[in-house]
Amino acid sequence: MKMPVTPPDAETIFVDMIAKDSTKATGILSKFSPVDAKGRYLHWDKIQHLESPEGYSNKEWWAGIKFSRNSMYQTIPLMDKYGKPFKFCVPNNLQEELHWLDLNTAGSISAEKPIANPNIRNTYLIRSLVEEAISSSQLEGASTTRNVAKEMIRQGRDPKDKSEQMIMNNYHAMQFIREYKDEKLTPSIVLELHRIVTESTLDDQEKAGCFRDGDEDIHVVDENQNVLHTPPDASELEERLALLCQFANGELSEDFLHPVIKAIVLHFMLAYDHPFVDGNGRTARALFYWALANQDYWLMEFISISKVIKRAPVQYGKAFLHTETDDNDLTYFIVHQLEVIKLSIVELQAYFDEKIKDVEFAESLLETNNKLKGKLNFRQLALLRHALKHPRFIYNINEHQNSHGIAYETARKDLIQMSDKLKLLTKLKYGKSFVFVSPTDLEDLIKNH
Repeated sequence: MKMPVTPPDAETIFVDMIAKDSTKATGILSKFSPVDAKGRYLHWDKIQHLESPEGYSNKEWWAGIKFSRNSMYQTIPLMDKYGKPFKFCVPNNLQEELHWLDLNTAGSISAEKPIANPNIRNTYLIRSLVEEAISSSQLEGASTTRNVAKEMIRQGRDPKDKSEQMIMNNYHAMQFIREYKDEKLTPSIVLELHRIVTESTLDDQEKAGCFRDGDEDIHVVDENQNVLHTPPDASELEERLALLCQFANGELSEDFLHPVIKAIVLHFMLAYDHPFVDGNGRTARALFYWALANQDYWLMEFISISKVIKRAPVQYGKAFLHTETDDNDLTYFIVHQLEVIKLSIVELQAYFDEKIKDVEFAESLLETNNKLKGKLNFRQLALLRHALKHPRFIYNINEHQNSHGIAYETARKDLIQMSDKLKLLTKLKYGKSFVFVSPTDLEDLIKNH
C-alpha cells in the first residue's frame, strides 16, 4: 500500500482561476457537489486520473469539490497531533446510509428475525463474538484457521500458540464490552480492554494495558517498511485518551452527533493515536462495538466488521490515509466503515436465512414421525442439521454449551435426550466423560424411527 498523493490546495487553484477567468472561477463555487456523478466521495488520489467535467481541468474540478465540501463540514472536538481539528461532512447519500442503518440496527426487533426468540438469541450472539474475534486477530497477523479457532473457543481449551492466544483474547474482549456497554467510557476501561486483547502476546507483557513510552519509536509502516503514519508523542497520550472518553460520553460538545458516526470516529481516533506498542487495531475495533452497544444499536452485536475488512485490508488502510492526507477529512473513513457495516448486516441476514432453512429442513424430516415430531428445541434442531451434513462428527457437552451460551446441565440434557431417548446420536465413553457421534445413516434412522 502506497501513500496517497497529497491533494493540491483548492484556494491556490481558485486564485489562479480568478486571474485567468473570474467568471469561470466563481462558477465552480456552486457547480460541483461533494461527490462525483456516481455518488462517490473520492480523494484527489483518484480524481486526478479520472475524466474531468467538460471545460474544467482535474485540479479545477477538485477545487470545486473541495469548496462544496467546505460548506458542509462539521468539526469535532478532537485534534490531530498538530492541534488541527478533524472534520467530516454528510452528503445526501450518507444520510440515506445512516437512515438505513437506523432502521436495521436499532429499535425493536422484528418478530420474524430469529434473534427475536430469546431462546436462540445467544446462539447467534456467540457465533458473532467468535467470528469477530477470529477475523480481527487475523487482520493483525494471527494465522490459525477459522475452524481450528472456532474449535478452541467452543471447547474452551487453552491456546496452543500466539495466533490462538490473540483470537482467544479478542473473544474475551468482546465479552468484556458486553459487560460494560451500559457504562460511561473511561480510560481505565480502554486500558483494560487493551490488556485483555494483548494478554500473553507481547514481547514485554508489562506493556499490556499501558501506554507506549516516549523512547519507543512507533510508526505505522507498509510491507516495504515505508512510514505511513507517525502517531502523536507519547507524552500526550494520557490527555488524548481522557478527551476521547469525554467525546465518547458526549461531554465535549452539546451538538448532536449521529451515534454511528461517533462510533466510527472513536475507531479512527484510537488507531490514529496508536497509544500502545501493539494491539491498537484490535482495541480500536472493539471500542467501535462498545460505542454502538452503548447506544442500543442491538444488531451490531451480531455482525463482524473485521470479517468484511479482512477481505480488502488495503481499502481499510487507505481510508485512514485519505483522511490524514486531505485536511483531516474523516468522511473517507466514515464512508468506508458505513459500507463495511452495511455489507456485514446483509451477510448476517443471509446467514440467518441459511440457518432458518437448515432448521426447517430438519423439522420437515421429523414431521412424518410422531415419535420425533415436536421433540427437539432449536439447539437440537441446529445440531441435527449439522449431523446430517457431517456423518461421524463428534459432539461433546462443553462445545454444545459454549456454542449456545447455556448452562452445562442444559447442554447435557440436550445431548442425552438425542442419544438415549431419541436414538439420533450414538453416545460413547471417552475417558471420564461421554461424546456423541452422528450416525452415518442418520436420515434413514429418522425416517424409520
